[in-house]
Amino acid sequence: RAGVDGRAGSKRSLLLIFVEVSFFQVSAVEVNTPEEMFVENGTDAKLPCTFTSVEVISSAASVSWSFQPEGAATRISFFYYSNGKSYPGKDIPFKDRITWAGDLNKKDASITISNMQFRDNGTYICDVKNPPDIVVKPGEIRVRVVEKDSLPAFPIATVAGIAIGTVTGLSSLISIVVCLVIRKNNSKKRYSG
Repeated sequence: RAGVDGRAGSKRSLLLIFVEVSFFQVSAVEVNTPEEMFVENGTDAKLPCTFTSVEVISSAASVSWSFQPEGAATRISFFYYSNGKSYPGKDIPFKDRITWAGDLNKKDASITISNMQFRDNGTYICDVKNPPDIVVKPGEIRVRVVEKDSLPAFPIATVAGIAIGTVTGLSSLISIVVCLVIRKNNSKKRYSG
C-alpha cells in the first residue's frame, strides 16, 4: 500500500513540475497593427506593426510579412527580417518596392511599400517571433488603394468648430461653478449675521 501511494505521489509531483516548467517557458508576443488603411495610388505606404514581448529582444528575433490579395485564398510571403538584415522576396508583386522601416529594439516591425498600386489591395500580415516567446495571432492590416486625391482632406473647419465649442462649453461650466460657490458663501454670511 505504501509503495502504491509513493508511486502515485511521485507521479503527481512529476506532473506538477511538468506543468510549472511548461507554464513558465512559453509566453506570447502580442502584435499590434491597424485594422484598415487607405492609401493613395502611386504613393508610399508605411505599414505599421508594433509588438510586445516579455523576453529581451535577441538576435534570434525575426519578422515576416505576407500578403493575401483581395479575393485570393492563399498568402504570399514577401519580406523577412532577422539579425539586422532584410530579405525582400524577388519574384513577387512588391519587387524592389519594400523597405524596412522598423527597429526591433523599439519593438517596431514596420515596413514601407513604395508606389502603391491598385493590385496591392488586400490583407498584409505581420508575424513576429522572439524566442522563446511565440505569436498567438499575427497582426493583419486590410489595405485599400484608392484613386489619388480621393482621400478626404483634413477637415479644418470641423476641428475648429469642435475646439471652439469645447472652449465655450468649458468657459460656461467654469462660470456656473464660480457663481454657485460665490452664492453659497454669501448665503452662509447672511445666515450667520
